[in-house]
Amino acid sequence: MKELVLIGLGAALINNVVLSQFLGLCPFLGVSKKIKTASGMGIAVIFVIMISSAITYGIQYYLLVPYDVQYLQTIVFILVIACLVQLVEMFLKKYSKPLYNALGVYLPLITTNCAVLGIAITNVQKAYNFGESMMNSLGTSLGFTIAIVILAGIREKSEHNDVPKAFKGMPIVLISAGLMAMAFSGFAGLF
Repeated sequence: MKELVLIGLGAALINNVVLSQFLGLCPFLGVSKKIKTASGMGIAVIFVIMISSAITYGIQYYLLVPYDVQYLQTIVFILVIACLVQLVEMFLKKYSKPLYNALGVYLPLITTNCAVLGIAITNVQKAYNFGESMMNSLGTSLGFTIAIVILAGIREKSEHNDVPKAFKGMPIVLISAGLMAMAFSGFAGLF
């Protein structure tokens, strides 16, 4: 149990997918303007990462390895992720139209969000069992959600601040993200 907690905390804080591995930057920078849309994106990413990790684990160890076709891993994983994102998109369009409209083009981008594919491949590369894979996926997706919501909060607060003209817009966002990455690197000494 202690091992699972360490895997989850390590994935969320120390090896944060956005702030230390630099995966999933497109939705991180694009959807982090408002806390509400950032948290909606975070929930969608949690769902997609958790379900895709469970499915890709089964595909890897019950289909690709027994038939010795591991070279198809990336293609198969991308197809699984694309199908799941399509499901999330249809669900949000039907049951949460405002969130669907707020996420806009970034919702289909979860398909190409390298964080989702990266975590599925990392679970295989580290030879995690099913429980470890799911805990790593949960930690990673929660870490993504924490990072995007914090950045959204910073962006909302700094929206009306007196920022020099050269730093307005994306430059101040990138500086904020860099400072967040430095802050998150401080967690490395705790575990």
